[in-house]
Amino acid sequence: MNHQDVPDRPVEPPQLPSTPQDSVVTGPVPQQAATPQGSAEASPAHSTNRGKAWKVSFVVVLVAVVAGLLWLALWLQANADTAAPSNANGALETAVTPAATPLAAPREAVPPAEYALGDCFKDFEPEALATTVVPCATGHSAQLVSLFRYPKDATYPGADAMKAKALEACQAAVLGSAANDYTLEFQRSYPSSTSWDSGDRRVDCYVTAAAGNVINASVLP
Repeated sequence: MNHQDVPDRPVEPPQLPSTPQDSVVTGPVPQQAATPQGSAEASPAHSTNRGKAWKVSFVVVLVAVVAGLLWLALWLQANADTAAPSNANGALETAVTPAATPLAAPREAVPPAEYALGDCFKDFEPEALATTVVPCATGHSAQLVSLFRYPKDATYPGADAMKAKALEACQAAVLGSAANDYTLEFQRSYPSSTSWDSGDRRVDCYVTAAAGNVINASVLP
């Protein structure tokens, strides 16, 4: 407590001067106005100290809040960087640019790694190790209409992630008017962990006809 503005307590009550009739004052002795410790006149010092303490507390809380927000922002940024794997990068292809040159004749035993966007396939099986690529103007049962390429340095994202990526590729596929002439469905193909280790980085989306080699035109625009 700050006592600088509080007068000292009198050691003894002050005495009034003697009167001619009495040498000693026997009645109540009036006290000199003094401010005892803890009196109302000391309240300004208490109020000032409480005000200062409140301001200091407010500043401390404010600094703590700002520091917390900065830490949260840095933590979110660090986790965003960590949560963004290289698998998020890649290239989605939905259009043949430039337009594919029509095949003059079928190509037999073509492995999946050599399939190109827009290729048409006879007797297509998504899990086959090779198939026959034919001109799209001849009877075929499937066509590669969209694909996604992962970066070469990407880590294997897992089967579920690639299923989702293949679904995205099919949803992004743009089909031409010829697709309306056939009953088609989408089929997806993506690397296994073994083929990934061998360098396979492509997720494919095909349109296929359950009736077999009944498609006689490209279904791409």
